[in-house]
Amino acid sequence: MSLKALAAALALSTAFLVSHADAKTVRVGVSPGPHAEIIERVKPIAKEKGLDIEIVEFSDYVIPNAALDAGEIEANSFQHQPYLDNQVADRKFDIVSVATTVNFPLGIYSSKYKSWDEVPDGATIAIQNDPTNGGRSLLLLADKGIIKLKDGVGYKPTVVDIVENPKNLKIIELEAAQTPRSLDDVAAASINTNYVVDAGIDPASAILREDAKGPYVNVIAVRTKDKDEQWVKDLVDAYRSADVKAFVNERFKGNVLPSW
Repeated sequence: MSLKALAAALALSTAFLVSHADAKTVRVGVSPGPHAEIIERVKPIAKEKGLDIEIVEFSDYVIPNAALDAGEIEANSFQHQPYLDNQVADRKFDIVSVATTVNFPLGIYSSKYKSWDEVPDGATIAIQNDPTNGGRSLLLLADKGIIKLKDGVGYKPTVVDIVENPKNLKIIELEAAQTPRSLDDVAAASINTNYVVDAGIDPASAILREDAKGPYVNVIAVRTKDKDEQWVKDLVDAYRSADVKAFVNERFKGNVLPSW
């Protein structure tokens, strides 16, 4: 090898080592299923921007925000804005959303009935026990004319806000991650799409489904002190890229909707 070629090779090697050393590690908290799959697709795009994404999976909806607030992760991508707002208000987390990501239309599923019309009077329906997702499920039932809620309940109604229940449904509340497992024991259950996919249930099999509207688009959240950092911008740009959008559309066939 000539001296000139050797010098060029050493320069390239040094640049690589410097670039690798300067890479920013970003731990991103996600729930299993689509959120994890999407962030996996984001990783190589973020790598080109100098970010090494480490995916950290959580099985519930509370710990990812607590971990973010405590600095155990740098960002999370698993929740919609009303849920984040509720967590910040209730738990005083110093975290904020920095970008919208994807929308997961909520569905009600059954292993016993093929359509809502088959669900008998007095049936037991499982919904999530957190205020925003449980409220979202009640709003879905109300939107379909199955129950009626008090006026002015906003986005977080509870079962006590039901003023009309013609089918005399018994509504029970479970942790969101447990709702797929309840299908053998209830007539139907409201299940978030990420848990639907993780449980191997076809999202298209929902017997009731939310319209793709409203405030329930998911977000990327970071600590408030980090929101203006360059790595946050790079993470958002990598996520909201054309490549990731194409992946979401192809992989989830309209059951997960990009917001960009």
